[in-house]
Amino acid sequence: MTVGIVHHDLFAEHLAGYTHPESPGRYEAIMRRLRRSAAAPRLSFIEAEPAGEELLALVHDPAYVRGILSLEIEEAVVLDWGDTVATKASPRAANLAAGAGVQAARLVLDGTIRSAFCCVRPPGHHAERDRAMGFCIFNNIAVAAAYLVEKENLPRVAVVDWDVHHGNGTERMFLEDDRVLYVSLHQYPHYPGTGDAGTVGSGRGEGFTINLPMGAGAGDRAYLLAFRDRVVPAIDEFKPAFILVSAGFDGHAEDPLSGTLLTTSAYGRMTALLRELAGRHCGGRIVSMLEGGYDLVALADSAEEHVKALLD
Repeated sequence: MTVGIVHHDLFAEHLAGYTHPESPGRYEAIMRRLRRSAAAPRLSFIEAEPAGEELLALVHDPAYVRGILSLEIEEAVVLDWGDTVATKASPRAANLAAGAGVQAARLVLDGTIRSAFCCVRPPGHHAERDRAMGFCIFNNIAVAAAYLVEKENLPRVAVVDWDVHHGNGTERMFLEDDRVLYVSLHQYPHYPGTGDAGTVGSGRGEGFTINLPMGAGAGDRAYLLAFRDRVVPAIDEFKPAFILVSAGFDGHAEDPLSGTLLTTSAYGRMTALLRELAGRHCGGRIVSMLEGGYDLVALADSAEEHVKALLD
């Protein structure tokens, strides 16, 4: 079976300017690379479908969802602290970005594709229940995880987040939920300031949040050791029925918004470890969603390496 690439041309219209780091060029660079890749014949390019209010409300306040989807924007609107901006296409793009993960999960569950990478904008893991934040409007990966446990009744879903910034929104949404294991490797201290190792979940969810703070200057060796010593054993113990990945590529040494020093090959090696875990526990079911990554060449290189590792 093929690996699905879930995408939509509208992702290039969100925040339609090239001066912001979270620019349309990110989507265009990845899609151009994947379409020209030697792996392209083994990929299935799938147009994203919107999530809709019901699915978005699994993790977001319904009033917030309605407020975003009903925005009528002629010029740019600042949603949070000046760095999260919406333009005319943004409400529809955000709806499609959140829907892409649910759509990919359905296609994997029904056997249409083996696994998937969702090339989406805006990203999602910083978005809180009722707040846009850190370039994110809806929490795409959280919507997919909630869909799997609430609508598909899967008993356990693992979310692995290797974006260089901690996924504060995803963590908070599942902090008290033992059905979702959230594992994050991120530069610390760094934006948004959350993700210390002492945050492990609470109530029923205690022990199901694992934060692995990485210092500035950490590279392939440190990340792969953390994967092998902490991530792999945790997922082996959890035995998920599905694995989701917040695939941010901004930990790359060339990225302007981070201080970690990952190489392109590290993303392939981390992906291969997750693919092995998915094969061991959940029939290979794995879906990743684009988060950060702001050097366009490094981003395209890393995304291609990630997708090739899903295939091999």
